[in-house]
Amino acid sequence: MNLRVGRIPFLVCAPFFHLFLNDEARFEGYSFDDGAPSALNQKLWTGEIHLAPASSIAYARAPQDLVLAPDLCTSCKLEVNSVELFSRYPLNELSGKRIYMTSQSGTSVALLRVICSQYANVRPEYVTERADCDAALLIGDEALIEKAKGSWPYCYDMALLWRDWHGLPFVFGAWSIHRLALSCEMRPRLEAFLENVRESIAKFRACPQKALKKWAERYPVPFTAEELKGYYDSLDYEFTDERKKSLQLYFNLCVKEEILSESPTLRFL
Repeated sequence: MNLRVGRIPFLVCAPFFHLFLNDEARFEGYSFDDGAPSALNQKLWTGEIHLAPASSIAYARAPQDLVLAPDLCTSCKLEVNSVELFSRYPLNELSGKRIYMTSQSGTSVALLRVICSQYANVRPEYVTERADCDAALLIGDEALIEKAKGSWPYCYDMALLWRDWHGLPFVFGAWSIHRLALSCEMRPRLEAFLENVRESIAKFRACPQKALKKWAERYPVPFTAEELKGYYDSLDYEFTDERKKSLQLYFNLCVKEEILSESPTLRFL
């Protein structure tokens, strides 16, 4: 049986996956399912896929079925640049205003709700249609493209808002693993795959231009490697103790906001 891996085709995940592209012979035993974080969350919960660099909140919604890779996550040093609130008004003036909420990520949607309520003390109207919205929460390549246009008077980086509030780096994604992958049959393949991911990150850091060229052949983007240098300089994929503390705090605040019914303990592979 193949190890079924959820693959997010966003630039933020290129370091995880570039190594596997166009090299099926070396990596037989793995199959990949492309999708946005929200779509992969659903497949992870049902066991349709074994693991993914899923939205952080995916783990909190099914902790009885999932464990976390102890050393890998999607985070940043300061700003993330690809999880952005674009607005026609300052953050503290958004009460009663219409904010479009992306359907691609549960983590970012919950984070914005927590920040608006508990940090900015505003009560906007959250909507699922972009027409006539006063602000828009976008993620991934869509956020990078929108930010490059410079067409909104206000742009808030969600990682910076979190850091300003709590002094911690936010964890947008965590490698969540379904317990089906922990069987005696699947465990060795799982361990080998995670080691391949670590290798992929290291090779990306060593030569990002080569990795991004390979990535763009599969997933074209309107940016050059040079234009993306600052983006990747800000990203970090190490699941440090500080980031684990930050993720637990986020879950606690989601409970306060009644987004989660309880805050799960982080359990690792």
